[in-house]
Amino acid sequence: MTTLVTGSTGKTGRRIVRRLTDLGHPVRGASRRTDPPFDWERPETWPAVLDGVGAAYVTYHSDLAAPEAPAAIEAFTKAASAAGVQRLVLLSGRGEHHAESCEDIVRESGLGYTLIRSAWFAQNFGEGELRQGVLDGAVVLAAGTVAEPFVDIEDIADIAVAALLDERHAGRLYDVTGPRLLTFAEAAEELAAASGRPVSYVPVTVEELRAALAGHPQADLFADLCAEVFDGRNSNLGTGVRDALGRQPRDFADYCRAAAAAGAWR
Repeated sequence: MTTLVTGSTGKTGRRIVRRLTDLGHPVRGASRRTDPPFDWERPETWPAVLDGVGAAYVTYHSDLAAPEAPAAIEAFTKAASAAGVQRLVLLSGRGEHHAESCEDIVRESGLGYTLIRSAWFAQNFGEGELRQGVLDGAVVLAAGTVAEPFVDIEDIADIAVAALLDERHAGRLYDVTGPRLLTFAEAAEELAAASGRPVSYVPVTVEELRAALAGHPQADLFADLCAEVFDGRNSNLGTGVRDALGRQPRDFADYCRAAAAAGAWR
């Protein structure tokens, strides 16, 4: 049966679609721009994309940390069950209260499931929210001196594809991180070394970050997320990559070098 990939144009989704396609597996990418479209805020778009689907990769826009996420995930699991979907693979976030509520909803849905609880994406610096900061030479964030086990999205995509296609991953929760802890100041040093650009980390308070993002539709969500997760709760390593794939996770320095070679900061 077809595998559905929600958020198919996003960081993880497009990598998963590419892997499934390369394997010759039937895949349906779904986003607001696909035909049929998929929109988390329009449940009437869900049945068309769920039709004929056996397994689904689920990533919530904008983030499972959002207060409205649990209600949306609960409604989606019910729609998926009604459509005959057999398995969900949920991308979750480490240390996020609402994300953990969403995990519980999927776990109790009666569907087969795998939960991927992810650390901060390394790719946020090269194709996400912090890329412009790298280009400007100053990564501004309300993360203090906390250390984070940055994870390479390529590892997440590998785990997601394995979970979508192999029953051995059913009922598992994978705590997915990189192989070491780095502060954001140390991450900036790695980014500078790989990119050849001067890059520094500029710590600010949560309220200073909120003010700097004023007018952005996700300003409050992002500021509140920083306040929630950058308190040291995630300053530990998970074993999810090794448990799921039998290998060590990719290192942040390797990501930086690969991203620089691909032109992420040109």
